[in-house]
Amino acid sequence: MKKINIDDFRITAPVNISELPTRYDLKADEDKIEKKLRKVSKKLAEIQNTMYAHGKYAVLMCIQGMDTAGKDSLIREVFKEFNVRGIVAHSFKKPSPLELKHDYLWRHYKRLPARGKFGIFNRTHYENVLVTRVHPEYLLYENMPDVLSVDDVDESFWDRRFDEINNFEKHIAANGTIIFKFFLNLSKEEQKYRLLRRLNKPNKHWKFSGDDLDERKLWDDYHRCYEDVLNRSSKPYAPWFNIPADDKPTARYLVAKILYDTLKTYEDIQNPELPPEEKAKINYYKEQLNNE
Repeated sequence: MKKINIDDFRITAPVNISELPTRYDLKADEDKIEKKLRKVSKKLAEIQNTMYAHGKYAVLMCIQGMDTAGKDSLIREVFKEFNVRGIVAHSFKKPSPLELKHDYLWRHYKRLPARGKFGIFNRTHYENVLVTRVHPEYLLYENMPDVLSVDDVDESFWDRRFDEINNFEKHIAANGTIIFKFFLNLSKEEQKYRLLRRLNKPNKHWKFSGDDLDERKLWDDYHRCYEDVLNRSSKPYAPWFNIPADDKPTARYLVAKILYDTLKTYEDIQNPELPPEEKAKINYYKEQLNNE
């Protein structure tokens, strides 16, 4: 199986999204990829257990991609070996009436993982520079004092919003959150196949909506916005990774490998030592239990 260098997927310079790969050949069949994924997932779970005991870092994993990119199944397969106490996933949908009474980042702050835990944002705060940029009329629901009509949404508005998002991530990174951002890069042809699959399988009908086809017509608009996101918000403290997503097993393995190869470099994540006075009593405690 092909060895990977995670830096090949990290966005470190301006990119043209049309030139980013949507498929990657690991030189292995699906069974081998899935076996490798299980091994990496177990190693990740071990790191998370140690993180939980260490208690000084959290991990925030952000996943973005066009509809049918495989976000839900990726989360299920990458984290299936985890202890449920150590991981919390949130899927951000249309803002609720309560959420609209606050600034757009409020609901994301509320869902940040505690130290020792993995948090997953399935769709993220970047929806606020993606969906609302393609559909600026949605911004009117936010009741911002300086946005009374779509005409008030100019480039300076988006500049400000990107600054706010970058500052949000810089702040949480400086306070112990390790951030990973994954763009599941799906080709338009593969999306067509997956949408047709939903329509052809009755047990998948619930996943389909006519709105999916309306959004598909805006593919180029979304990709222009995604390109801007990748170029303006991939930072050393919160990097974006382009994940070729046309093949789901490959995408899952790449995400798991990027997580593991990065987290294992944090040599300070160790199980805490017992206080000396407690460590000195270990044999005494064993003796008490053995003599019950």
